[in-house]
Amino acid sequence: MQKNEEVILVITSAIVGIGAGIGAVIFRFLIQVIETVGYDWFPSLLPGLGKSYVVLVPAVGGLLVGLLIYFFAREAKGHGVPEVMEAVALRGGRIRPIVAVIKSLASSLSIGSGGSVGREGPIVQIGSALGSSLGQWLNLSNERIRNLVACGAAGGIAATFNAPIAGVIFALEVILGEFSVAYFGTVVISAVLASVIGQAVFGDMPAFPLPTEYHLNSVWEFTFYPLLGILAALIGSLFVRVLYWSEDRFDEWRAIPEWLKPAIGGALLGGLALFYPLVTPLKWDRLPQVFNVGYDVIQGTFADEIVLGSVLFLLFLKLIATTLTLGSGGSGGIFAPSLFMGAMLGAAFGSLMNLLFPSISAPPGAYALVGMAALFSASAHAPITAVIILFELTGDYRIILPLMLTVVIATFLSRKLLKGESIYTLKLTRRGVSLQRGRDVDVMQGVYVQEVMVSEVDTVSYNLSLVDLSETFARTRHHGFPILDDDGRLWGMVTISDLEVVVAKNYPRRTPVTEIGTLYSRLVIAYPDETIGDVLRKMGPQGIGRLPVVSRSDPRRLLGLIGRDDIIRAYEVAITRRAELSHRIQRMAFREEESTEFVEYALTTSDNAVGKSISELSPILPQDCIIVSIHRGDQVIIPHGNTRLQSGDRLTAFVHSEATSSLFQTLKKQDLPPG
Repeated sequence: MQKNEEVILVITSAIVGIGAGIGAVIFRFLIQVIETVGYDWFPSLLPGLGKSYVVLVPAVGGLLVGLLIYFFAREAKGHGVPEVMEAVALRGGRIRPIVAVIKSLASSLSIGSGGSVGREGPIVQIGSALGSSLGQWLNLSNERIRNLVACGAAGGIAATFNAPIAGVIFALEVILGEFSVAYFGTVVISAVLASVIGQAVFGDMPAFPLPTEYHLNSVWEFTFYPLLGILAALIGSLFVRVLYWSEDRFDEWRAIPEWLKPAIGGALLGGLALFYPLVTPLKWDRLPQVFNVGYDVIQGTFADEIVLGSVLFLLFLKLIATTLTLGSGGSGGIFAPSLFMGAMLGAAFGSLMNLLFPSISAPPGAYALVGMAALFSASAHAPITAVIILFELTGDYRIILPLMLTVVIATFLSRKLLKGESIYTLKLTRRGVSLQRGRDVDVMQGVYVQEVMVSEVDTVSYNLSLVDLSETFARTRHHGFPILDDDGRLWGMVTISDLEVVVAKNYPRRTPVTEIGTLYSRLVIAYPDETIGDVLRKMGPQGIGRLPVVSRSDPRRLLGLIGRDDIIRAYEVAITRRAELSHRIQRMAFREEESTEFVEYALTTSDNAVGKSISELSPILPQDCIIVSIHRGDQVIIPHGNTRLQSGDRLTAFVHSEATSSLFQTLKKQDLPPG
């Protein structure tokens, strides 16, 4: 049976790899066809338009993208990787088969018509959807389907960028969030076969052949590269923030149909292309520099063909162009824009170093190469993928030391600036899904201590002797007891480990428990209104197995205990709630597929909903409305009836479009029943 299972895994991973390779070839062919139609055939057909075709082509492309996504597969909106991560973490890797088709069409239209997006996100989602579809068709387990999703992602990256090693690392580091031997072999098979197909069609040349050999000119350059890492972290964090700010502004624009917004984004992109040659030294002929993936512009930085002022302009123009494309609802990845901005940042930094320290600094192209990896990693928090893929994209391994140093610094600082979120995970966190190592960690934020704690607690008196304590442990088979004083107030805790230590030291049998117990002032305690996630963070550093639960108003008043078994029960409660919520959302979406949406609302102190519980709000909320999550500070809470709303909470709701204004009115102004 074991051998048969291994054979099935090898065969299915090979099929997914071949499928991802063929899918990548078709995807790139579609992009080329659409670009040729939009920027060669169309301008020659209507020469009187002049350069205004750069407004019309992205606008028409955006309109087609909007229609495809809105009516056929909402999951195809945006850069694609977060949707795959969510499917792996929450749905056992299950992705609808239609996503592969719609993502191929929508992303090829976005990129081919000039959208400032990349190929990595779409091909990851396409390959993953192929793997997921095969697994579902064969009725495989969730674990096997997740494996095939990773195979599809690796195969897509490998075939598109001729980067099989990076494809494997990306699938493990980003999609699955873990490096596991169980996944490694099948993912490698898929990546290798997909890469073979890609090389057969596109050739075995790196994506960015370097015009010269880059290496360290001087050991003093190690003082320059950390500065580049810091700059990459700042720009990468800015990119993430601005991208989601743009997305929020387009989402708030409710007067415009959702399917029309990508067309508006495309028109604005074209307007940007017409405007910037008027105010910058940058000129373009057929295709603006900030359109499409921009690999030819990146190649120019390696050859030192772009001057300092121009690369700085291109850096910020590309940031604006990408936020317009993705913020408006376009379809494409963030990998190519990150590489583009990183190359411009690195080239600008390198040019400055050459001006200040010409005798010890490497050519600007070397800094551009390192900047590409650093800014991508600062955005995606995938340092291993960033280092490996730059080697495979350029075929150059000679600058590895400064590359690794810069990438690590950029990633570390960016994690601090973005509070641990990457451009991929932040999209999910805003929906109420917080992932860590490919798993939903904030599912425990929706269960409170008071729901699962043990209220009937066995205690011991602080006058109890060691011999009596030993008999109590033997009789109850507990591992620890709260110690109460004569007034029934919490004095401390004693564990069986404490007893074993003093027995080994031959303490007198009549020694009181207060001599060996942990005093209250040294206890780690829990409160009934804390979440299980809070309790886990308290238990973790010291490996504590149980916590006393006390009243906030009277911290010496013992209310109960919470231990590992209670936390396991809490996880089961949380998973049940998550499944029930998912089921309700799917049922509602199925019933009103074309007119439901996720909306956000930030509560302020003046809102009447503040201080009310979900159960109190429920009778007056719109009928077609589900409060999905509450973002409170750094926590994401899955709400239930007893959850009380606070000022500053950001609510995410799944609601019928026509009921959105009613929902906001209910939360903000309408008189609510007293709490």
